[in-house]
Parts: sequence; structure tokens; C-alpha cells
Amino acid sequence: MSFRIVGLEAGPFADYFRMSDAELRRSGARVLIADAHPGYPCRVSLEDAREGERVLLVNFTSHGFTDGSAPHPYRTAYAIYVRDGASQAEPVTDRLPPVFAGRTMSLRGFDQEGMMVRALLAGPGEVEEGIATLFAEPRVACIHAHNAAYGCFAARIEREGDGQ
Repeated sequence: MSFRIVGLEAGPFADYFRMSDAELRRSGARVLIADAHPGYPCRVSLEDAREGERVLLVNFTSHGFTDGSAPHPYRTAYAIYVRDGASQAEPVTDRLPPVFAGRTMSLRGFDQEGMMVRALLAGPGEVEEGIATLFAEPRVACIHAHNAAYGCFAARIEREGDGQ
């Protein structure tokens, strides 16, 4: 099964980096300085920030609206990191992006209506097998990968060639 992993678009996060600390706090966000590598996985570039890089810590809804107007039972929102100046990563096809390296991932398979079909945990070295296992189920339209330890959204995984 061919798959692609897609990072988030950078645009929705750009204005945060121009906000004052007070404005950030009012919006529920923070700009931090990465003090370790790895440790600040960027959801736009799909790479970990380097030590000393500015990163945005913000709440992000990764799943939740099927028709754009009503919350979904599987609505998911949690904190994510975005590197200052990050560009959206090109979709990664049939391989894992650097940001997945060494991390245990929670893989959640959803159908076309956004309902969860199946989920599993995949340790380092097991993620590609987990993706194949979930996509072997025909009802799984996409997979949301989350960092298992912290629970934050990592990336969307799509069937390659399905026009998803």
C-alpha cells in the first residue's frame, strides 16, 4: 500500500510569531526557544527544531468537523510545535519523515466520514508496518499519527493515488 505523509500549511501560524508575549498568552499560545534536539517536532516542516530555534506552541484541532459546521465525536485538539519560518514539507511518499524517528506513534485510522475504524500503537521501526496494517482495512480513508507519549498530532497519512 502506497502512502504519503502531509505536513500542515505554514500560513495559519505565521501571525503568531509577530505577536507580543501578552497577545500570545491571550490567544493561548507561546513562543519558546528549543533547548534540546530532538524535542520540538514541527508539524509544518516535519522536522525537529534545532537548539536555539524559536518555536510556536499552540493548540491545534487536527480532527473534528465533517461538514465544516458541527463538532465531530472524534474531535481532537492538542498542543503542537511550529518552527519560526518553517515552510510546509513536501509530502513524503512511502517513507517516514525525520520527525517520526525514534518516536512511538499512535496511529488512528478514520473512514470518509471521520469515524475511527481502528487504531494501534507503533514503536520505532514499526510505524510503516502499522500504516500498512491500517490501510489493509478498506474503510480506512486516512490515518492521523500522534506522538504516543505526549498525545500531540504529528501528521496526516493518506493513501497515495486515492485523491484524498
